Amino acid sequence: MSSIEWTDATWNPVTGCSRVSPGCDNCYMFAMYPRLRAMNVNGYETSPDDVQMMRGRLNAPLSWVKPRLVFVNSMSDLFHPKVDFEFIAEIFHVMQEASERRGHLFQVLTKRPGRAVAWWKRYAGEFSDSWPERVWIGVSVETQKYAPRLTVLSRLPAKVRFVSAEPLLGELDLSEWLEAGELHWVIAGGESGAGDRPMKLEWARRLRDQCLASGVPFFLKQLGGVWNRRRGDAAVLDGRRWKETPTCQSSSHIYSYGASKRSNHILF
Repeated sequence: MSSIEWTDATWNPVTGCSRVSPGCDNCYMFAMYPRLRAMNVNGYETSPDDVQMMRGRLNAPLSWVKPRLVFVNSMSDLFHPKVDFEFIAEIFHVMQEASERRGHLFQVLTKRPGRAVAWWKRYAGEFSDSWPERVWIGVSVETQKYAPRLTVLSRLPAKVRFVSAEPLLGELDLSEWLEAGELHWVIAGGESGAGDRPMKLEWARRLRDQCLASGVPFFLKQLGGVWNRRRGDAAVLDGRRWKETPTCQSSSHIYSYGASKRSNHILF
């Protein structure tokens, strides 16, 4: 299971990544790699910028019986340039099958939406030109400079498109995409760990207010700083925790996932 509050489990069919913008500077992935290597965990034997496609992990979600929210590639980026398009297609086929057979819901987060769009244009036919229903896709946006990633994200026909504004490194205005109905969920959080860059509560408050004005769920994950003192019940904004999540349903599936018990129900 995962300690990330907006998901239940992580699945890493790819390991390794490389920095692409300031939000990556203190990424936990680079800190965790040496520990995992010291523990002899498969997939982490080399340096963190050595991107590896882990075929042995490909079918893991098919063995999980209870429906889960699954964060895909917490230790990488599915759309990293070193990940073959064909392997991405294999991962999507597994996600589609596992969601149909097991009821899982998958959350894909990338900093490279342009490559995601290029992949979809080439492989949409393999999925009958219909994005898998229970695969959400999001982008990381740390400052206004990188908000145009959302315009690229909007070209993907996913039922739920979301943004992770973590680490939030500056004031962020998402109104353009929220009001256009192109964003369905906003996650925000400060940076934690050594050398963390402070997040102002006002930045989170303004994102929250934008979401309220647009009727979009807002999830404040943490406030940043000392990890165990500013997360969980301590991540309070204006007297309450903000742990909203999208609510969706389909004609053939209604599932309640573990993370939804800590926030809104997620029905699919």
